[in-house]
Amino acid sequence: MLRPVRILLVVLCFAATAVHAATPDPVRFAVHVEAGDLATVEAWLREGLNPDFEGDRIGSGLMIAAWEGNIAMMELFLRYGADVNYVNAHGEQALMHAAWKGQRAAVEWLLAHGAQVNRAGDEWSALHYAVFAGHEDLVRLLLERGADVNARAPNGSSVLMMAAREGHASLAELLLAHGADPGLRNMYGDDAMTWALRRGHAGIARTLGSAERLAETARAVVEAPPPVYSEPAPRPLAELVEALRRARAEGRPTAEVLERYEATLQAYRQARPAPAQPPAALEITGRRHKPGEERVQFLTRPQPSMP
Repeated sequence: MLRPVRILLVVLCFAATAVHAATPDPVRFAVHVEAGDLATVEAWLREGLNPDFEGDRIGSGLMIAAWEGNIAMMELFLRYGADVNYVNAHGEQALMHAAWKGQRAAVEWLLAHGAQVNRAGDEWSALHYAVFAGHEDLVRLLLERGADVNARAPNGSSVLMMAAREGHASLAELLLAHGADPGLRNMYGDDAMTWALRRGHAGIARTLGSAERLAETARAVVEAPPPVYSEPAPRPLAELVEALRRARAEGRPTAEVLERYEATLQAYRQARPAPAQPPAALEITGRRHKPGEERVQFLTRPQPSMP
């Protein structure tokens, strides 16, 4: 009776080893997909790794490959059953990542393999991402494929608001020509004109409504508390964070990278300029009988000098 039990234990040990081998660390997985390591990734998939396994950032392997524009890697994941419409923890899909990064070949590949250009309900879309990043060729492609020009994000933000926020005047005109509604408001009551004025894009704001509406919105922007925006990490810091991530994934020492990161962070904090002052008033100037030549600028209060 002991012999069958021992055989069963050996079989279970081998099975546990196989499962462990097929489940890489999320960081290690993402690093290998980003690097285009087809052999290692296929070995994991062949051993039984979930084809929609997520890395430590971006999302599934197919999503990471789409971000990188690696068609061969995308095809590999698809062969093993990856879902082209898989949604990560942030509500994003591969098509959105490819659109954000301007990976046209990846966008076309995804559309050809069943990626949905529109989403049900209020969700961020590939069109939102392409407009925000300023990729006009992809915006045109997505519109040609039936993308909803008035798609709304979970917070109600429209595609046109992305163009207004980022100052993409040509994209704002393109979206308006395709039927974008400038009157759509998000859950905070903001519309595209509000976002354009808030970010100092008066030229775009003028295309989104009448002069009366512009003046009304401008007053509201000036009177409201200044918005708080996040800002990306400086490139040297971002590169050191990535170097640290890769070193940990590959089992290399990290002390030197951490030391360089701390020194770079300290230097950045010391050199960082003082924040800009919020606007105190809005000045609108124009010439009689010269519509379209209005000039809008925000005025700030001078800071008192130190004694």
